[in-house]
Amino acid sequence: MEFSEYFPIWDQLTPGQREAISGSLVSRAVKKGAILHGGGTDCTGLLLVKSGQLRAYILSREGREVTLYRLFDRDLCLFSASCVMRSIQFDMAITAEKDTELWVISADVYKQLMEQSAPLSNYTNEIMAARFSEVMWLMEQVMWNSMDRRVAAFLLEESAIEGVSRLSITHETIANHLGTHREVVTRMLRYLQGEGMVRLSRGVVELLDEKKLTALRDA
Repeated sequence: MEFSEYFPIWDQLTPGQREAISGSLVSRAVKKGAILHGGGTDCTGLLLVKSGQLRAYILSREGREVTLYRLFDRDLCLFSASCVMRSIQFDMAITAEKDTELWVISADVYKQLMEQSAPLSNYTNEIMAARFSEVMWLMEQVMWNSMDRRVAAFLLEESAIEGVSRLSITHETIANHLGTHREVVTRMLRYLQGEGMVRLSRGVVELLDEKKLTALRDA
């Protein structure tokens, strides 16, 4: 499929604007684990996912990671082009959670077109608002939810994303997503196992009772 089929406001751009974006596009295919954006002043460009899955996260001074949000097919990442937004500086990184195909849109071109196109500016603001809502939801989880509820929520989300109940995932990976220590996650998983909600084996967490996990998440 062409880029125009993945960019929802393509038909609202002028021919010249479409040509400018098309001329700036770089198509990339990256393997699972690849780092696409290193944070800080890095201005990689805007990332539009064609297929695959990306993870946006922040890194604490102590080296702990916290997942901000994931990006799936047709999702556009703005914060990989921090230079587009003068007043927002997100010091975050982006990695590929799966083999991913994507387009990189030049930050300079996109910024210039935002000043010319009201539909593009509105579309960008909508994405920013949606991402801000996701980050605020994350802050709420970190501040007010207990770790057992957060682990239950993560397992249910991961199961829904992968479409399986048997997750090939390490305790360390879960800890990185939730911004905590591996030992804490291990303790929580053992508790969930003791309650019959999951079964643990090396590198695997199997969901046994999604109803109980959902009740815990929503408690």
